[in-house]
Amino acid sequence: MKRILLFPILLSTALLVAACGSSENNSSMQSDPIDPNQGMYAGPVGDSENNLNVLVWPGYAEDGNTDPVIDWVKPFEKNTGCEVSVRTFNTPQEAINLMQAGGYDIISAPSEITYNLIENTTVQPINTYLLENYSSIFDDLKERSWNKVEENIYGVAQGRGANLLTYNVSRFNQQAINWELTFNPESKFAGKISVHDSPMTIAIAALYLMKANPDLQITNPYALDKNQFDAVMEQITTQKSIVGNYWADYNSDINAIKNNKVDIGLSWQSTINAINSTETLVRGIKPIEGTTGWVNNWMIASATKSINCSYKWIDWMISPQTNALTAEWFGEAPSNREACALTADKRHCALFNAQEEKFWSDIYYWEYPQTKCLDGRTEIQCVGYEDWFLTWTNFRNS
Repeated sequence: MKRILLFPILLSTALLVAACGSSENNSSMQSDPIDPNQGMYAGPVGDSENNLNVLVWPGYAEDGNTDPVIDWVKPFEKNTGCEVSVRTFNTPQEAINLMQAGGYDIISAPSEITYNLIENTTVQPINTYLLENYSSIFDDLKERSWNKVEENIYGVAQGRGANLLTYNVSRFNQQAINWELTFNPESKFAGKISVHDSPMTIAIAALYLMKANPDLQITNPYALDKNQFDAVMEQITTQKSIVGNYWADYNSDINAIKNNKVDIGLSWQSTINAINSTETLVRGIKPIEGTTGWVNNWMIASATKSINCSYKWIDWMISPQTNALTAEWFGEAPSNREACALTADKRHCALFNAQEEKFWSDIYYWEYPQTKCLDGRTEIQCVGYEDWFLTWTNFRNS
């Protein structure tokens, strides 16, 4: 998911030093990496290699070039000796293509593609015992279907967000606010509805139909057999005539809302915060039908030659101090429970519901749709990610 940088904050050198003060504790304990294709790195984390090639969302590896005071890459390099090279991607599919081409040691992988990277052995299992800060990650972000397969953990969460149904407060009068208002062809907001331009929007329509058409027997929005998938796409096609804006990036969504081109639709909390910088113009909710969300995970390439730098990078990024900095800058809820006490804006974690376990408990995080149905059905195949991607692309181009 593409993010736009939002919250310029002054970095504290003391915080950054503390963030990796213990990252070199084992630097004198050198160990030859085992073949990553045969299993996880046994450790201990030893002397740094010369470089680390990082593939990330824009805003996830800031070195002061965007804003001279926003820099957690150079302090990491100084502390570890790992010289960091950064390449950004703009879409999940681009991230898949780049990782398959090779040349990267580590990636901030969105949850909708993590299984692809695991299934194709592009990434290796992670030995979380080698990560000092892993114990402070929120429990509900550990060992989930999008970062664990069988007994192996492949991803460590950096941050998360919810896809909120967002509405213009001046346009609503005590009415129920739900996805029905964005899918019903007779909606009073026809022509002023916004939709995220992503294959993962198919899951929103599936969630809506779980309640609106129970005969379809959808139980997991990422586990759709052919009949269910066709019904969902029919709903999306019907919706097209009342959509005012399909947005792929943050700025497009903000501009449409600010210019009164849309009154209701899916947005992120970071969008809401930016629009409400001076007064409350919009609010975002989890509607009764439910909603989806996203998680970005650090994953280590199977072919990395910088295994020690990779582990040090993950531990640095999920440390409380760095995690607080990145969460504010990127616009997400931090993954480390101790980060909330360290954010510059003390409202940040409250705005993003970071510490509210109940808030996240019923969110369907974006996940890689598989032909092996994720809802447990074995007598039928489900529609896989490639078909989701191609179908959505064809729909948007039609």
